[in-house]
Amino acid sequence: MHGKTATMQSRDDFLAKVKPPITPALVVRRAMMMDNLAAMQAACTAKGVRLRAHGKMHKCSAMGLEQVRQGAVGLCCQTVGEAEAYVHGGIPDVLVTAPVPPWGWLRLAALARVARVGAVIDSAAQAAEAATAALAAGVVLDAYVDVDPGMARAGVAPEQAAALAALIDGSKGLNYAGIQAYCGHHQHMLPDSRAAAHAEWTARLRVLVAQLEAAGLAPGQVTGGGTGTAHMDLAAGVYTELQPGSYAVMDVEYGDLGDLPFAPALFLAASVVSANHASHVTCDAGHKALHSNGPMSRVVLPAGSAYKPMGDEHGAIVPPNGVGEGDFVWLQPGHVDPTVALHDAFFVADEDGRLERWAIDGRRASL
Repeated sequence: MHGKTATMQSRDDFLAKVKPPITPALVVRRAMMMDNLAAMQAACTAKGVRLRAHGKMHKCSAMGLEQVRQGAVGLCCQTVGEAEAYVHGGIPDVLVTAPVPPWGWLRLAALARVARVGAVIDSAAQAAEAATAALAAGVVLDAYVDVDPGMARAGVAPEQAAALAALIDGSKGLNYAGIQAYCGHHQHMLPDSRAAAHAEWTARLRVLVAQLEAAGLAPGQVTGGGTGTAHMDLAAGVYTELQPGSYAVMDVEYGDLGDLPFAPALFLAASVVSANHASHVTCDAGHKALHSNGPMSRVVLPAGSAYKPMGDEHGAIVPPNGVGEGDFVWLQPGHVDPTVALHDAFFVADEDGRLERWAIDGRRASL
């Protein structure tokens, strides 16, 4: 699914040209990101499947708008605040893919006056709250039955989906839009295990869709999937809409799977701030710049070094391998989503090193 940009230079040559004005700084390699976006969109389009890119990864309206320009129907988001940021940023269609707290329904209903807004529901109480808010605002909210594929985090068991779908279908203010079945626990499995787990779940999902159709509750959309399973989801032909997120820029965790066709496009620049030890230098990227969830972030430059957190603001580059005080060091985040949430902007870099600042505007929202 990945197409190369003809003018792409080597990663090291590219990074040598990039001089972010502050550190630590998240830098996106624009050309590589655009290749990743185009590849996923082309793969979905070829199968007639809608792409609803997941904004929980980048939390950035500017990146979301680029995904929509390339053909995505809209964005997924995890929180009401993200939904508000995306609609205010110009995204025309958002789907909240995590449970909405009671206070959130009125805020989503207000958004539905200016954009298409959907949310997942996994209980009768949520359906009632959503319908009440929609009717009060004079709007209709898209409502999806959230089906639990085995994560035990949220969602109803597959055998309970039809009853909840019927309840939503009969609720004024709600449009029964389909079902969501997101297998987050499959995304980072190694290839063979992932394929086996995916095949087992897909068979169950196929049966569920047939049962809903037989009950007169055919789902308008079957939405779910992610970066790790996108190629299998497209091949299986059950999902009508995919929700991948990390494919846009990738991270160590996805890259180490070895079977995904997307290239690293996100790097963190840090400055060496102390070089008093032969064993290592200290940079200004600690836990507040690189989230500890997932695998350890990986040093890209200097080659052959490793990263070791040294507290909230500091990290060690071991061994120094030629870098000294004032030099840049470059890392690839271990897990992109929580790392992005620690920053307020991306610096999007062209191949000649020119930078454009994109606000990470979806990471915070208050009443």
